[in-house]
Parts: sequence; C-alpha cells; structure tokens
Amino acid sequence: MALGEAFAAAGMAVLRCDLPYRQRRRTGPPAPRDAPADRAGLRHAVQALRETCGGRLFLGGQSYGGRMASMLLADEPGLASGLLLLSYPVHPPGRPDDVRSQHLPGLRAPVLFVHGDRDPFGSPDEVAAVRALVPAATGLVQVPGGHDLGWGGGRGDPALPGRIVEAFHALMAGR
Repeated sequence: MALGEAFAAAGMAVLRCDLPYRQRRRTGPPAPRDAPADRAGLRHAVQALRETCGGRLFLGGQSYGGRMASMLLADEPGLASGLLLLSYPVHPPGRPDDVRSQHLPGLRAPVLFVHGDRDPFGSPDEVAAVRALVPAATGLVQVPGGHDLGWGGGRGDPALPGRIVEAFHALMAGR
C-alpha cells in the first residue's frame, strides 16, 4: 500500500490488483496451472489502464506476481515501458537448482529489482546472476530482510517506498 501511495505522490497512476488465482482463493500458493490465467489477468489490467490513463505504462509485481509480470513482458515486449520486480523468486526456498530465469533474456524494457539480502527465494549473488540475463538496463535496491522486504509485522523501513520510487524513476529516465 505504501509503495503505491509513494508512486501516486510522485505523479504516477497506480493500479493494484489481485491475480486471478488470488481472486479465486484467498489463501494458498498459486499452482502452475494458474499461470496462463494470471498473465492474462495482468494483460487485461494493463489494457484497462491504457484506456484510462494513456502515456507510458509500467508493470510490476511482488514475488509470483513479479514473475508473471516478467514472463508476460518477455512474451509481449511492447506491453509496458518498464518493470518493477519486488522479491523476485529466483528459485523456490531450499531448491537453488530450480532457477526461474528462462524468460529473462526476452525482456527488452528496463527492470528494477528490489530484493531482501536474506531472501530464501534468492541470495544477492543469485539475484545478480539473473539480472545479468536481462539484455535491457537493470537496477537493484537491496534491503535488509527477507522475502517480505523487512515489512513483516508492519515494522518496515518507512523510507523504503521513496527509495524505490527514486530508483525506478532514475532507471526509467534512461529509456
């Protein structure tokens, strides 16, 4: 919520939405069979925003949502002008050989990664390795904490949303 408000305060329209799998069930992880419908849901959200706002559009998501956003943008490069990936799930916890990066070389828009330095879904070195696969410009905001970016229990860094917005604007200004 705070991040969306920070982007809005910086003059950007923000649409937050639940992926279709989450609309169907409030708890539990997504299943592989959910992925196509989830990417279609993101596509629909971008198209709806395009009709109401115009201008440059950016896509983003946290964890699985970011993975779906990155896969969609790799398949449809013109859909958005940039990508924000919060806690990108490089691999499932405890399974570092199951890297989820095959689509990243297809990204043609700048990508900002925001990642916790103790995230069980990817170490700082693993995030650096997947960033290197993206042919477009990338940036990184590394924060202390895990997959929740230090926000678990409502105790996060109140300056983090502003840092993310600043880094995102700086990266996208080069595009």
